[in-house]
Amino acid sequence: MERETKIKIIGTAVFIILLLGTAYLIYHTNKIENNEIIELIKVTGNSLLNENDYLTFTRLNDLSKYKELSLPVIKSRFEKHPYIMMADVKFVNEKEVKVFLTEKKIYAVIICANEPLFISENYQVLPVFQNTKMFDIPVLSNLDGSKNLITLKKFSNDDMIQAFRIIDASGLTDSKMLKDLAEINLRNGGDVVLTFSGMNVPVIFGRGNEAAKTVYLETLLTNFFDKNNFLSESDYIDLRFNSQVFVGKMKKTEL
Repeated sequence: MERETKIKIIGTAVFIILLLGTAYLIYHTNKIENNEIIELIKVTGNSLLNENDYLTFTRLNDLSKYKELSLPVIKSRFEKHPYIMMADVKFVNEKEVKVFLTEKKIYAVIICANEPLFISENYQVLPVFQNTKMFDIPVLSNLDGSKNLITLKKFSNDDMIQAFRIIDASGLTDSKMLKDLAEINLRNGGDVVLTFSGMNVPVIFGRGNEAAKTVYLETLLTNFFDKNNFLSESDYIDLRFNSQVFVGKMKKTEL
């Protein structure tokens, strides 16, 4: 009995010590968050905008204005930015905070009323801010219903879904193919026509069978056109017919 009593006493003591330790850590963390003055915020994970642009948007570019600034407030401000999916915030030390950003994946650009707009992976329409880095993403042209695009709202119709399927199929087939995909002309519901950078020949893609068509196209470009000048002598590539690829020239009509 005496041995069991000692074990219970020791166990209780250890539990109390752990409890006090946890309470101290919570108190100390809150004290840092609520009372310490943050002197520096560093941003990482960003590619669409640079660190200063994000800090300016969140009004955290001049920390001397704030006597108290908590991690939840910093996190909330970053996650209000249209480009940000998630922000993780932590103290590096008592004076410095690091923000880890996860940006939304941009699928394409649409020119609407002479203004560029981004389309994110979940069909959300996003503004293109000044200083935004424009990387290799395709432009969607002649998108049916493009006049109905509203910033920060989702827009999804048959044309948009078709464009996303082509983009996904291109990325899965060959990352270079997706990088070179310059334009997806949706022709307001008609046969889709693709344009690739560095290649003057349009690709009449049609609709449907995106995975198979991109594989045919990638094979054709890699194994055939890289080895001769037939591409420069052709006017189009046609993928509209099942399991067949046509490469040809436009017929000229003599007057």
